[in-house]
Amino acid sequence: MLFLASFLLSGCEDYLDQDPQDQVTESVYYQTPDQFEFAANRFYIRLAFEDGDETSDLSGNLGYEWGYGQGTVSTAETDDIWDNNYSYLRPVNQLIEKAAEYPGEFSDIEEYVGAAYFFRAWHHWKLLRRFGGVPIVTRSLDVSSEEVYGPRNSRYEVVYQILQDLDVAIDYLPSFSSIADEDYGKLSIEAAKAFKARICLFEATYEKYADLDYLDGDGTTTGAGTTKPSGYPSISEMLSEAKSQAEAVMNTGTFELWDHKDDMGAGYSEEFSEDYNNDHLFYLFNLEDAQSNPGGYTKADNKEFIFQTIYDYTYKQIRENITHAKPHCPTRKLMDMYLCTDGLPVQHSPLFQGYSGMTDEFANRDLRLVGLITEPLKQYWGWGGSTNGGGAQYGVAFEDAGTTYDYRYVPNLKSPSNARNMGYQGRKFTTEHINRETREESYNYPLIRYAEVLLIYAEATCELGDGAISDADLDKSINLIRERSGVADLTNDLIAPYSDLTMLGEIRRERAIELFGEDFRFDDLKRWGIAEEELGYNICITYIQYNGESCEFETALDPKTDGDLIYDESVWTYGLTAEEEIPSTYSGIASTKPGALIISPASDRLFSTKHYLDAIPTDEINLNPELKQNPGW
Repeated sequence: MLFLASFLLSGCEDYLDQDPQDQVTESVYYQTPDQFEFAANRFYIRLAFEDGDETSDLSGNLGYEWGYGQGTVSTAETDDIWDNNYSYLRPVNQLIEKAAEYPGEFSDIEEYVGAAYFFRAWHHWKLLRRFGGVPIVTRSLDVSSEEVYGPRNSRYEVVYQILQDLDVAIDYLPSFSSIADEDYGKLSIEAAKAFKARICLFEATYEKYADLDYLDGDGTTTGAGTTKPSGYPSISEMLSEAKSQAEAVMNTGTFELWDHKDDMGAGYSEEFSEDYNNDHLFYLFNLEDAQSNPGGYTKADNKEFIFQTIYDYTYKQIRENITHAKPHCPTRKLMDMYLCTDGLPVQHSPLFQGYSGMTDEFANRDLRLVGLITEPLKQYWGWGGSTNGGGAQYGVAFEDAGTTYDYRYVPNLKSPSNARNMGYQGRKFTTEHINRETREESYNYPLIRYAEVLLIYAEATCELGDGAISDADLDKSINLIRERSGVADLTNDLIAPYSDLTMLGEIRRERAIELFGEDFRFDDLKRWGIAEEELGYNICITYIQYNGESCEFETALDPKTDGDLIYDESVWTYGLTAEEEIPSTYSGIASTKPGALIISPASDRLFSTKHYLDAIPTDEINLNPELKQNPGW
């Protein structure tokens, strides 16, 4: 029996020593280029709509999602951004470590290693923008690793690590033009350069304008401290690098702005063509397939997205309630920021039609306003469903669409509980495809797009010029964006007669209206050092009465409710937005007149300097007392 047992056990030895078959392990993977590719592909699923913070935008002071900008007084026990990004760093670091042990040709796996370095920078960036200095993690950790129980690194050390990782990614990643069709959506050299430009501009302006003497803390009792690595770049060096990396992407000739304002309505009657051409920017953000837009364009026709999360109706729907929720609804401030077609703001342009009629302010305006924000009583295709869809019915009059649905948009000026169309309603990242029900959208999400690169180039150039920029630099950057928006070029001569307009202010305006709803505004307010002021006043929407005159909203009847008034005075009262209450950072924006409706009063807004950084989750500090809380929390 003993002999038989020893024989059987020895025969089973190879079987018993095999790796677990129900999970991916280190011993199974990282042996072949295909396995490195599979591991790297997993990094991409943690982006955009699944991430939870990419599209929230919170819109700074430009959208209704104002909760973040109000400020909070308590710290949270846990935080998903902290938990998720540190969790994501483990497989990224693991791939980098395994690459160092790989016995084959490094060239066979270098693009996957480049992706790992990019994502290591990406996840540290997510943590930096939220908390400031955080523990840097550049290896796979276990419970005894010193990083688990060590102090925070300074923001400067985190930025330095991010820039170093991006330099490696730039060395290893393929060019965008060399990426095969089946790898559409993967990282490129240009994506890494554009991201490095973003980081350099962000940190240079953060150091220039924000109160880092307060936010850094001493690193002993509060904050992450002020330690700077040897060779850390100066503000001017980072601005120069931002400009240089942006220009390198621009000079490739690989990317171009989505601009189909002259052909989206081709083949349709004049009645429909004008609307489609005006709405062409709307379709940049909801391309699904050739049946979902009047131009017949597909995702492959979009040359603007440098780095994007890929979705597919069959294999990977977004599965978020985006279209039905009507995200990123603009405030009074944003509506007044959009320019008139002559390139001037509403307070200076003779083309501006005022506010008396409900749709007057849409006339002669930027196509980003006309195409991405719904106009009162205009008909829009529905968000999906067999009796409420639109995509397959393009070119058909609404009354001939075969449904009884009323397609007219009516602003909500009666019920503050319905925030989806409170005064104004955004259309960015919404679909009108006839077959898309709630949560079934499948358009791609832009993580880095070419318009941002042009904006980075212009802002960095203007900062380096102490507020000055040449017309030639404007022509190669911002004026490309304005042209596709139907707005006259920005030139030094255009704004010279107006004391309230500056080049830096106009560049910041362009950034606000171009990137609205894409998770930039709140960070921009902080890195410009103006968040306390910008978020400390009444958040308002539609004008009901201004300068003692009534607006059409006050007497308009709601066609969807048998003639009830659109506005209920008992719910919404006239805003107290006299000129003396407007912060100085409103330079270049129309003076808000009495009569705009308040949706978030200044008395409820608690934002202060401490809110530039979020609190470190208390559970993390309890586990590791070496993590010192951010100042003020």
